[in-house]
Amino acid sequence: MVSIMRYRKFYYMFSGLLALASVLALVFWGLNLGIDFKGGSLLLGEFSKQAMSQEEIKEAVKDIGLGEVIIQPTGEKEVTLRFNEADESKRRQLVSALQSAAQNKDKENNFTQKSFESVGPSIGKELRSKAAKAVIIVLIFIIGYVAFAFRKVSRPLASWKYGAATLVALFHDVLLPLGLFSALGHFDKSVEISSGFIAAILTVLGYSVHDSIIVFDRVRENLIKNPGKNFEEIANISVNQTFIRSLNTSLTVILVLLAVYLFGGESIRSIALVLIAGIGVGTYSSIFIGSSLLVSWSKKLRM
Repeated sequence: MVSIMRYRKFYYMFSGLLALASVLALVFWGLNLGIDFKGGSLLLGEFSKQAMSQEEIKEAVKDIGLGEVIIQPTGEKEVTLRFNEADESKRRQLVSALQSAAQNKDKENNFTQKSFESVGPSIGKELRSKAAKAVIIVLIFIIGYVAFAFRKVSRPLASWKYGAATLVALFHDVLLPLGLFSALGHFDKSVEISSGFIAAILTVLGYSVHDSIIVFDRVRENLIKNPGKNFEEIANISVNQTFIRSLNTSLTVILVLLAVYLFGGESIRSIALVLIAGIGVGTYSSIFIGSSLLVSWSKKLRM
């Protein structure tokens, strides 16, 4: 049996460094919010032959008054343009300018709009507020559920400490993907935080707490079966018993998400990426962080 709990200081150090890097990224770079949260417009279009270069597109639309235009190729023919909130008149000007520029370069080439959406800044602000509330409410309910589920566990730790350990693990599981997307959004403006990202984060929270409860429930069972063993031994036995199951389940999910990321459409790649990062981090925290915290707290009780 592997002595996993013996190296808990290393787990704390490793997670602490990643958490610090994530906090620094968020402080200095922030999050590259999509139009869902900051307002703006998004137009997806397709060229009939070959997409124009980003420089050619910027030159074609520079006089329309769209502000900063972020251009993201989504294949050989498709392109996505993000810009300030625009009305119907500017949308028509934009499509017309791209059609003219494409045909001036190649008479057989044409540009067709596939979709267009625009979100005002007030709606974006409301969505930001609702997204933050959704995450907080989910965390409160999760902690309450864990504390209730382990209410009859009193030796050697109070039931609320299982909830506290879960909270720390969940905070860890949210912070690291946020830091990753802060860095990615800083170097690649096409990587944005959308409403789909929030849905993915909530999914990660659910998956992570599921893994943590499996480990904690095994700890509860082993406390009853082995009353003579100390808590560190109980936690180590429990983690070893659930390690392979947690790893196999997570790898199966991550392989599916990896296929979606590599071969799925551009619109779902960011969601697949945050799920891959979140589930990977969640599996790590449920095995190495949550149980380690319980062991550390139990040792302080004996001091």
